[in-house]
Formats: sequence, structure tokens, C-alpha cells
Amino acid sequence: MKRLVLILMLMAAPLWAVEPDEVLDDPALETRAREISSGLRCLVCRNESIDESNASLARDLRLLVRERLVAGDSDREVVDFIVDRYGEYVLLEPRKDGANLLLWWAGPGMLILAALVAALYVRGQRVQPGSEPEALSADEARRLDEVMKDE
Repeated sequence: MKRLVLILMLMAAPLWAVEPDEVLDDPALETRAREISSGLRCLVCRNESIDESNASLARDLRLLVRERLVAGDSDREVVDFIVDRYGEYVLLEPRKDGANLLLWWAGPGMLILAALVAALYVRGQRVQPGSEPEALSADEARRLDEVMKDE
């Protein structure tokens, strides 16, 4: 029973693709490297971070992150270096500045626009108080009587 619980616990634990030879000796630098790596997209696996991916490019990126940290770069400098090299697509969460603001605000903007159009449409369809519908013409009344008698 204890073995089963141990196996289930190991299966539930997150799997990291970081290999032992990649781990830095300094625990603080390794923690920073893991935080940075968790925000960078594997360009091969698409929706996995480089920390979770087993692809060789992800390994190269993990090593590059650690190399830049050992060289003394700040977290922001490391991310900027990788974005300059591979483009903004490498970020799992795109930045909220520049042209990306258009993308971030497009969804809420379209929702507001749709609500405004719907409100104007409903307002235009509402019958104005005091306006009576037009009476049927003699020809329309006769035709209605014919239709009602057929049933």
C-alpha cells in the first residue's frame, strides 16, 4: 500500500526536463533560472515552457539562460536577450506594451462594441409610447377574413 501511494505521488509531481548537468551550483541562481525558464516558450513544442520541454532547442535555451545569469545579467536582461534573438513569440505571456496593446484590448473592445450595437438595435425596435399601429385597409381586412374562413 505504501508503495502504491509513493508511486501515485511521484506520478502527480510535476516533471521537469531540466537535466542534472544543467543545474547551477548556486541555489539562488538556479531558482532565478527556473522562474525565467517557466515564462519562455519552447519553439519546438509550442505550448510548453522550456523548463518542461525535452526538445534540444529547449535545452539550448535553458543553458543560455543559465549562462547569462552566471555572467551577471538581471532577469530582465536575460529575457530581453532571448527575445532579441528569437522574437517575442518566445514569451509564453506576451508583453502588454506597444503593438500588443491592440491585441490585449481587442477582445474587451469588441465586447463593448457588440453591447452598444445590441442596445441601439433593441432601442430602435421598441414601439414608441402613444404611437398606435396603423389600421388595416379595406383590402387587407377582406383578405384576412377570407384566410380566417378557410381554416
